[in-house]
Amino acid sequence: MNLPFTESALVRDIVNQFPKSSDLFKQNRIDFCCGGNISLSEAAAERGINISLLMDELASLYDKNASFPENPEVWTETDSVTLIEHIKEKYHRSLEEELRLLSPYVTKVARVHGDRRPELLKVYDLFYEFKKELLEHTSKEEETVFPMLLQLEHAKGSEKEEMIAYIHELEKEHDYAGTLLRQLREVTSDFNPPLDACGTYRLVYKRLETLEETTFMHVHLENNILFPRYLEAAPV
Repeated sequence: MNLPFTESALVRDIVNQFPKSSDLFKQNRIDFCCGGNISLSEAAAERGINISLLMDELASLYDKNASFPENPEVWTETDSVTLIEHIKEKYHRSLEEELRLLSPYVTKVARVHGDRRPELLKVYDLFYEFKKELLEHTSKEEETVFPMLLQLEHAKGSEKEEMIAYIHELEKEHDYAGTLLRQLREVTSDFNPPLDACGTYRLVYKRLETLEETTFMHVHLENNILFPRYLEAAPV
């Protein structure tokens, strides 16, 4: 896949266009915030970084993350084993990575700007509550619920009731995650930073909005495609 920017693009513009690039820039100690008003080639030269290798790394990262959003209709006729593996690999692993990488940015912005922007302290609280809930949630799915679902056809009586109870529990957890995301959207004014916001401040809002988008698709695949297969098959 071709990158939508070149090495002559400003570092800050690359981050605005492709927020995940900030992780690679941070790793290479390229300032994308206050010092982001120079071209990527200049920034690489200042740090003694091979620009060709850096562009290759950016292309690899872009390819890895450019597949959102996806068309959920593709998965309506897919068998449950394949769908579950897709959810785990595309959503669970990506979620774990994004929560880990985004955490220090959320913390930094709240620490640096929270005294003047108290809403950022609320963003901090909501984000870390979301992180805690979703990591526990995905762990429960992978360790307990998904294996049980795939054995549903062999389950009987109380086993089926237990699985159905787990599904309803997961749906309630999805609802709570949605509530946290709605509160994040409200407190950030629809993820619109103030005009004087620094680059990291803007980055946090952009990545929170992307996190919302991918979480909604993740939940859709489970609530509206995967879970109904088992709820409809269960005895009334």
